[in-house]
Amino acid sequence: MTVSVSASECLICRCENADDALYCSDCLAPLSLTRESVVQGRDPCLLTVIGDSNVGKTVYLGYLLDMLSRRAGDYEAIPKGPFSIQLQQTVMSHLAARQFPPKTPNEVDQWHWAYCQVSQDSDEGRWYDLVMPDMAGESIAAELDAPDTYTVIRNLLAQSTGTMVLVDASLAAMGNVQTDFFAFKLMSYIDQLAQLRVGDKVATPVAIVLCKSDYCPQAFDDPNTFAQTNLNRVWNLCEARFENVAYFAASVIGAIGFGTDTEGNVTTIPLHSAPRGILEPLEWLLSAI
Repeated sequence: MTVSVSASECLICRCENADDALYCSDCLAPLSLTRESVVQGRDPCLLTVIGDSNVGKTVYLGYLLDMLSRRAGDYEAIPKGPFSIQLQQTVMSHLAARQFPPKTPNEVDQWHWAYCQVSQDSDEGRWYDLVMPDMAGESIAAELDAPDTYTVIRNLLAQSTGTMVLVDASLAAMGNVQTDFFAFKLMSYIDQLAQLRVGDKVATPVAIVLCKSDYCPQAFDDPNTFAQTNLNRVWNLCEARFENVAYFAASVIGAIGFGTDTEGNVTTIPLHSAPRGILEPLEWLLSAI
């Protein structure tokens, strides 16, 4: 498919910008995405990864990109520009030093964006152009509470070919209703963006990823039953309003220790990585597109 935007037009919101601009003047998305898509000559596939603060979006996305670059699952991934490697490098270097990466800033121009071409041997050589941003959970929460606070989030979700909704399975298993309500609000927001009548369903595939499932093995045993039991509000909304939803259990960190920082505050320390269920949501999304 031939891309229909110019090099100065934002890929996310279609706003025209100066030829030498680095970020969109309207939504602050990096214009390097548009320029790269113009070089490729086709529209990229926007995959949006969303979730609450501290759910593990940065770690999950960084590890996913690293696994793709290592050809896990017979994938081949080619980053389109050095900016597409920054998130992967930040996550893996921090985990190697037994540290969690810093929280993603709320400022859009400080977010990490990854643009890469991905193919799998079993997919007969078909290539996908994937654009995946690492968004701050606080920014997502602000957009849910006051739409158009972050127009980039609204535009991303409206144009996304597929969406991953990350949920903290460990909190859900302990009966934390905030986990269910936040995901409930996210799915309602996506439903609202589709602007469909009663009886119609959202066709965009949504993968609900149960993060930190190493704390609750039952999520790995049966993600669907786990979601129906512990995320019942989300489950019911998906059954009523979404045509293509799948549930996945995932975890990255194998063991966590505790320590103190220079000010005596207790901090968590990732002792080692034990990725499980990282590729499956992406594989399902690509097959559903």
